[in-house]
Amino acid sequence: MIEEYLKEAEKRMKGAVAKFKEELTGIRTGRASTGLVENIKVDYYGSEIPLKQLATISTPEPSQIVIQTWDKSAVKSIEKALIEANLGANPQTEGNTIRLNLPPMTEERRKEVVKIIHKFAEEARVAVRNVRRDEKENIEKLKKEGFSEDDVKKALEKLQKLTDKYIEEINQLAEAKEKEILSI
Repeated sequence: MIEEYLKEAEKRMKGAVAKFKEELTGIRTGRASTGLVENIKVDYYGSEIPLKQLATISTPEPSQIVIQTWDKSAVKSIEKALIEANLGANPQTEGNTIRLNLPPMTEERRKEVVKIIHKFAEEARVAVRNVRRDEKENIEKLKKEGFSEDDVKKALEKLQKLTDKYIEEINQLAEAKEKEILSI
């Protein structure tokens, strides 16, 4: 029973870290990245579809993203979604191809991006702590069900170690992304 709670806690904490990693891929560094646009939602015949399902996305140059649409009728919708995503670059269309030329990031923009990273990191840490709180309550209820106090105490220590491990992973990811943004 205790192991099930710990496994559930670890699974949910991994989920919080995975979501944080996904958010980081959408943050612009000094170089163009397909992760910057691939999850942008495009209105395609009334459905919200990620851009990566409507086109081939590549980065032929460090400051350019090229989007090759598969359906010519989706070009206008993709352009609109890119403008609404506020990437700091206007799409340039040539037939089925959309080019995004990303301007170099200013020092001020870099600092804004670092603040966004800190916000995402804090949200991820809060998610991990919420998992700890939920599972801690479940484990503490086991005392009433006849589990020994030693078993419950050991389980709570393991839960805290899991929490520390995933919060440290979030901190390292945030620090690495921050360095990447400020060094370029």
